[in-house]
Amino acid sequence: MTACTACGACCAAPDIHALGKPLGVPCLHLGADTGAGHLCAVYPDRPGVCRSYQPDWVCGEVAPLPTLAARVARFLAIYGLEGEMGDG
Repeated sequence: MTACTACGACCAAPDIHALGKPLGVPCLHLGADTGAGHLCAVYPDRPGVCRSYQPDWVCGEVAPLPTLAARVARFLAIYGLEGEMGDG
């Protein structure tokens, strides 16, 4: 299993219906990177879909990218979703 690097991609790239978060838009609970990564402001109370997420090979591919926007773009490209943003 891949360890979480707090890159923020899983909180910004996918849609999270339980939070009303659309595809490619950072979650409103995702904090800015303060040097320790992007941290969730509601982590103890996060919804089940977030709680059950397990870092995988995609995390290892997107985490090294220099910005959250670059990580989101790569995440969406991996899943072939880059053209789906705003089509909601």
